[in-house]
Amino acid sequence: MNTVLTTERLALRRFELDDAPFVIELVNEPGWLQHIGDKGVRTIEDAHRYLRTGPLDSYSKNGFGMYLVERKADGAPIGMCGLVKRDALEHADIGFAFLARVGRQGYAHEAAAAIVGHAKSLGLPKLLAITTPTNRASQNVLNKIGLRFDREITMPAGTEVLHLFVAELN
Repeated sequence: MNTVLTTERLALRRFELDDAPFVIELVNEPGWLQHIGDKGVRTIEDAHRYLRTGPLDSYSKNGFGMYLVERKADGAPIGMCGLVKRDALEHADIGFAFLARVGRQGYAHEAAAAIVGHAKSLGLPKLLAITTPTNRASQNVLNKIGLRFDREITMPAGTEVLHLFVAELN
């Protein structure tokens, strides 16, 4: 296992291609589709492409990325949480998504708080996050881990207005 972080209840590890079935499930959750968007991941091959061009590529380019979140109690994959470096943003941003069936149990907060500590240990000076304006659940988690609403932005080649959150880490 490529475990990067552990918390009281969770293990965050690097994704592997064998995680493709879980990726298909997660990225097709109604909440993901509503707040993140349809990534067109329907098959194992689609999931392998998503993993190769997303998390796996980020690990080699940046030394960090999105991590699979597993419950320690049973090893079940329940979500993803980690850091993304987008060309359009000056600093890395935190992202997270969890299966709806494990919602409202504090997992997102627990994993995201660990990622803030990870970002600090990497020496990142600032941490960003973006959400859709209607994603109140994620905004609440971001506020709990110390990020604050900064302004509305539109990503390049995008038309959707997003909320940008910021935290100084140093």
